Amino acid sequence: MKIKIQSLHFTANDQLEAFVQRKVNKLSRLDERIISGDVCLKLDKSATTENKVCEIKLSVAGKDLFAKRQCKTFEEATNETVNALQQQLLKRKTQMNKTRSI
Repeated sequence: MKIKIQSLHFTANDQLEAFVQRKVNKLSRLDERIISGDVCLKLDKSATTENKVCEIKLSVAGKDLFAKRQCKTFEEATNETVNALQQQLLKRKTQMNKTRSI
């Protein structure tokens, strides 16, 4: 799977990019039809401490999947976004298995 990482309003260090790469790559274990992933890390201009945003769009055969989370750290936001995408992939897989069995 090809992963493209963008950081808006800040410069991401290599350690953060490697973390995001590892987490998003784990999604390919759930569905081998994932073509690519677009990750956007950005700082929200809100006054709260939860101003780190992670958006991930997965290009999958059929319909694309998208998730977005906002947290205190980019690592936490990435974890929550990946978890949301895992749930979407599992739900999609379950639905596909149901239609195949009919």
